[in-house]
Order: sequence, then C-alpha cells, then structure tokens
Amino acid sequence: MGQVPCPTPRYSVWDKGPVPLSQQRTALIIAHLYCVYLGKFINASFLWDNCRKRIKEQRITAGVKGINMDFLPVNKDDLEKRGWEELDVIIVSGDAYVDHPAWAAALLGRFLEHSGYRVGIIAQPDWRSLDDIRRLGQPRLFFAVSAGNMDSMVNHYTADKRKRREDMYSPGGKMGLRPDRATIVYSNLLREAYPGVPIVIGGVEASLRRFAHYDYWSDQVRRSLLVDSKADLLVYGMGEDNILEIARRLKARQDIAYMHNLRGTCYLSKSLPKTALELPSYKEVVEDKAAFAQATKVIHEEINPYCARTMAQKHGDRWVIQNPASLPLSTEQLDEIYGLPFIRRYHPSYEKLGGVPGLEPVQFSIVTHRGCFGGCSFCSLGMHQGKFIQNRSPNSIAGEAARIADHPDFKGTIPDVGAPSANMYGLKGLKEEVCLNCRRSSCLYPSVCKNLNTDHTPSVKLWQHLRKTKGIKHIFVASGIRYDLVLRDKSSRYLKELCQYHVGGQLKIAPEHVARRVTGLMHKPGKSEYIRFIEKFKQVNQELGKDQYLVPYFISAHPGCDLPDTVDLAEFVRDQLQYYPEQVQNFTPTPMTVSTCMYYTGLNPENGKAVYVPRQDPERKMQRALLQYRNRANQRLAREALQECDREDLIGSGSRALVRGTSPSPSSNKNDRLVNKEKKKRR
Repeated sequence: MGQVPCPTPRYSVWDKGPVPLSQQRTALIIAHLYCVYLGKFINASFLWDNCRKRIKEQRITAGVKGINMDFLPVNKDDLEKRGWEELDVIIVSGDAYVDHPAWAAALLGRFLEHSGYRVGIIAQPDWRSLDDIRRLGQPRLFFAVSAGNMDSMVNHYTADKRKRREDMYSPGGKMGLRPDRATIVYSNLLREAYPGVPIVIGGVEASLRRFAHYDYWSDQVRRSLLVDSKADLLVYGMGEDNILEIARRLKARQDIAYMHNLRGTCYLSKSLPKTALELPSYKEVVEDKAAFAQATKVIHEEINPYCARTMAQKHGDRWVIQNPASLPLSTEQLDEIYGLPFIRRYHPSYEKLGGVPGLEPVQFSIVTHRGCFGGCSFCSLGMHQGKFIQNRSPNSIAGEAARIADHPDFKGTIPDVGAPSANMYGLKGLKEEVCLNCRRSSCLYPSVCKNLNTDHTPSVKLWQHLRKTKGIKHIFVASGIRYDLVLRDKSSRYLKELCQYHVGGQLKIAPEHVARRVTGLMHKPGKSEYIRFIEKFKQVNQELGKDQYLVPYFISAHPGCDLPDTVDLAEFVRDQLQYYPEQVQNFTPTPMTVSTCMYYTGLNPENGKAVYVPRQDPERKMQRALLQYRNRANQRLAREALQECDREDLIGSGSRALVRGTSPSPSSNKNDRLVNKEKKKRR
C-alpha cells in the first residue's frame, strides 16, 4: 500500500490543512488591512499577532522537502490514519516523545523517515506487562531500543544514591515512568513478546556499558549490556549511519546474526577474531582491580576511529566484540540531519500532564558541532561522540535559526548556540594526517597539542552570520567554553565578540578544581590558567563597559581529592571569585570513564599508581559543604571538615574565616587526634 499523506497535526490552529506558501504573503496583507480597519474601534495588536502566529504555525506544519510534518506514529490509530499496516522500524525509548533534535529517538526517527523508512516510537512503555510494548505491533525490520538521553541510573539517582524527585524527560517531570536499567528491561520484554525479531540497542546507556563496567549504584562490576539485554547488536556512538546501514541490510534480507563488519557496533561471538585485541575478561576484571584498570587504559587508547583496532572481551563462553568506531560525519551529512523538519514540541498527548520540562531550556537552542577533544577523566563525551570535531556549515546553522524565528512559540531569543565545549567549533589539526594516527585521549592535557589549530575565527564568523537573521533579537552561548583554549585563540577576537554580543550577564565555565594534583587526575588546566582567564574576562568586560560574571562549576570528592585540597579550593573561592558557586556536585562514577576506574580500583589506569579515593559518605558530604560554606545548612559540616584537617584558623569572625563562630578547643580525646593524623599521612 502506498504512503498516504498524514493529516494536519492535532496541535495546529488550522482546520482545513496547510495553506500553500505562495498564498501566505497575500493572506498577511489582507489580515493587516483588516486589523487596521478594526483598529479604529478596538486594539488590533492581538488580532495582528494572532494572525502572524497562525501563519508561522502553518509554515511549521507544511514540512520540508515533501515530508509530512506530523509527529511520528505512537499508536495503532496513527498507523490507520496513514493507511499503514506495519512499520519498518520501531524505536523504544525511556524518554517521553519530543520532536526535537536534542531527543535521540526523534533525531533517529526523522533520519530514517527521511531515508524512506516507516518509523514509529514507543515512548516510556509500561514494563510491568507485555501489553504496552505491543502497542505498535511487530516491525518489518527491527526494534531499536534506548534508555533515553541519559543513563537510566543517572536519571533516577543522585551522586549520594538518593532517588531524584523529578525526571526532566518525562511528562510533568514525573518519576517512575521508566525502569532502572531500562535498556535491559525493554530489550528482554521485546524478546519475550516478539521472539526472533531483531533487536538493536543503543544510546548513552548502552554505549557506555558496552564492556564489563563498574556500576556505582550496585557497587559491583557488571557484564556488558549486550549480554544482559539479549539484543542482537549494540550500537555505540551517535548512531545515524549505523542504524541506517542496519535497516538497509535487513531490508535486503541479510541475517543480523552475521552483521559482524559494521563500524560502531558490538556483537557476541563464540570465537575470538584473529586480529582482535584481547581485553582482560569479565571474570578477570571482577576478581582483579589491576586488570580492570588495564582494560580501561586500553579502551581509552583505542577511540581514534582511524587507527583503532577491533577489541574483544570474554564473557563466559562468548566474546563481546567491538568494531572500531564509526568515522566522523562530514559537514554535509550533519547538515542533512539537522536540516530535517523537527516540530520542536512535545507530543500533544502530554499537554494535560504538564508537558515535558526538559524541552523548555533547549527548545530553541542550536547544536553547532559534535565531538570533544578535551579528554576530561570524568567525562564520557569523547567515548560517545568521539574526539574529532564534526562541524555543521554556517549556512545550515543559519537556516535552522531562520526556521526557529518562524516558529509560533519563539519569542526572539536563541538561548544557546554551541555544544558541550562551544569554542571547539571549526577547530582541527594543522596537519590532519598526524591526527589520524594519534592515540592521545586529550588534545589539551597535559598541554595543548602543537598540531592543534586554535584560531577561533570560525565561531566569530558564525556569530556574525547569525546576527543578521531576521526575527532574532538575542543569541547566547550558554553551553560553556574551554577557557584554556580561549587563552590560545590566535585570532584574539573570540572573547571580545563573545562578551559583547553573546553573554547574557553570566558565562559558564568548568574549572572543576584548582589543586594541582586533582586537576592533573581530572585532565584539566590548573589554577594559573584559571586565574589568567578570570583576569582576561574582567579586562574585556571593563573595555566594553559591561558588568558580567563567570559562573564556575566545581566537582567535589573526585578521586585524588582530600579535605586539605578542598579547603584550598574553598579559599580560592573566597579570594578570587566574583560569583559564589551554586553549581557544585559530588563526583558521580558513571560507566567507562577514567575517573570511575580510579574510584573503583584506587589506581590511575594511565600509570598504575595508587590514588586516594574519598569514598565514604561523611567525607563526600564535608567536601561539598566546604565549597558552599556560605550556606547556613552547611556550617556544621564545614566546621567539622576544617577541624578534621587542622584548619581551625579558618573558623572565626575574621575576613578570611570560612565558618563564623569561635574556634573549638582541641579535642580531649588524644586517640581521635592521632587517628586523624594517620589519615592525613596516608593521603
């Protein structure tokens, strides 16, 4: 049966379907005259604004390149309206369905739709029975399963292992609409409901749990997610090229059991490929922490897709085989993906439930690039997106800005243009052939690579291009920048242009810490770099006549950080910062990072040396309290922390005091004091 055009989306203000674009200008002129006439009797501004909004709404629903601008099917009624009997691919997601490029299910769904496949989404199915997982029937090709935009355990629990109160990716922010370890649960449900139908798992949760990994919430080393989920393939990374190739091969009737040569995928095998690099087995990493550290070291050395080797890790009598990562997408490929017709709204079925809170802060944000070459020890971005920067073209980004300006919900401000490190846009190696064979996990640590082109001109030109977009009043960069890179900007224009036009009073940066030992383990620049940037930022804003502030983000209780290190950071906050840090978080060990390896093993995987780990809950709480010492609720813990490390000089009423009050008398219990001193020696 041929494809039947979908009806106008239910949220549309139009009753008779979309008006041809060629008629819009005429309609607007007529409406204007009508409003002017009525304006003699009433205030016509409401009618005029409403008319413009209706025409914007029509443009959103009219579609791009002939693709119907309805939400992707979510139930059997949607299939019947299209005249479809079945779907090619069904995406099962732990997130609510939001048709926006920041939601992986929507991005992959639109991409497959654009490539000619019929795609539906089962969002947040009830996992307590098989009924809900069957709502769209059986797909012709395969199920694609993801826990959502976040690892389900990170989504559910804080760094202190407490249940979170809100899920930003669920209707009304309601918790409990997805299970713990959602990828495993959904995949096993599908295997029970549809035996024999191919299952492909992906997303952040699957990507970062593809090998044996330490799970903070159960405090144990768990098997590869591919083993526990009983899926056929695991896709790691962003996944567009992988999922399209899988669809093409299954359409051509290739058996998924033999798809062993796809980049960016993992599969199970009963034999070890001859050319594979063998990692310590699951049994070995469970029993030997040194073996776990060695596996982590090798995995992080093999992230460059141009020189990476196939890796294998034994799980029982089978092997988890990881093929090298997908090659970076070209600018043309990224432009095509982000040029797809996203509605930028949550599904109408969530309206009565309060919408989806996670949409509001990013609804009109624009992604400029993917990838990160920072190589921070606690961050998994490079393991998921890769360290090569994949850029969109200025024309593509400007085109998205123009479409945003036409959106009926848009008020004139784009809150963020960037990516996790906004100023990496357009940056690459001076000699790209050197990069193709590089095994460094970071281009910035321990020092900025000499082969890195740090000229920030691409970002400056992009902003200048965007500021010409009609209908946009403000464009901000809110996603954060790497200040050590800004200090090496060869154009010397980036910071001034940023502060003059694209900072809304506060600029986010992430120094994380200032103690040399800690920043070294984090793979972050040290205190001197941070101070240089603070001074440069102040200087530029003074020249511009602007009163703007840096908003720093700090991590407490990171491996290698003890209480004296945290006191040093608290004193730095007291002496150097314009802005008291609200964004402080205890380190959370998430799968596959170097920092998590240090937390679990007590070893630095890079050199095998022992690392102090603040693992006990009391010390973790004290470290965080020290960094937010002005908060009255933290005074008791901060005082205890200062006593613990013999810094009673910072308790009192002087200008340098962190905690107000009188310094307590020395402990009468000599044994307690000796124990504390022994702890310091071990650190």
